[in-house]
Amino acid sequence: MEKEVIVAVALGIGLSASTGFRIFLPMLITGLAARFGFLELGDNFAWLSSSVALLSLSVASVVEILAYYIPFVDNLLDTVAMPLAVGAGTLLAASVLPSDNNFYRWVLAIIIGGGASAVVQGTTSMLRLGSSGTTAGVGNAVVSTGENVASASIPVVTIIAPLLVATALVLLFIYMIRRVFRRKNVR
Repeated sequence: MEKEVIVAVALGIGLSASTGFRIFLPMLITGLAARFGFLELGDNFAWLSSSVALLSLSVASVVEILAYYIPFVDNLLDTVAMPLAVGAGTLLAASVLPSDNNFYRWVLAIIIGGGASAVVQGTTSMLRLGSSGTTAGVGNAVVSTGENVASASIPVVTIIAPLLVATALVLLFIYMIRRVFRRKNVR
C-alpha cells in the first residue's frame, strides 16, 4: 500500500508539473493513457478518458499550441494560464491519488499538483517575458517549442517511470529555489 501511494504521488507530481508548460496537452495524454489501459484513474475521473473529453482536449491542445507561437499573445496567455494550469495540475494529481477520503485527496492534490504546476508555469512565464524583452518576441517561438516538447514528453515519461520523473523534478525545483535565494543574497 505504501509503495502504491508513493508511486501515485510521483505520478501526480509529474503529470501536474507538465500542465505548467501547456494546460490541455498533458490532460489529453493522461486521458489517452487511461483510455488505452496504461494508467488507472480514480473512479470519479473516468470522464477524462471519454470520447467527448478526448475530442475536446485534442481541439483545445491544438489551439493552445498554435496560440503560443503568436508573439505577445503568448504573454497574454501566460497571465490567463496560471490559474488554469494550477487547476489542471490539481485535477491530474487528484485523478491518480488513491484515497478513501476525498478531502485528503483534494488537499494533497492542491499542494503537490497545484504547487508543481504553479512553479513550472511561473518559471516559463518569466522565461517568456525575458525572451520578449530581449528579442522583441522573435525568440518566443523557441521557448514555445521547448514548452511543447516538455508538455508532451513529461507526461509520457511520467507514466512509464513516475519515480524517476518526480525525483528529477523535485531536484530541479530545489536547484531553482536555491538559485533564486542566492541571487537575492548577492544583491
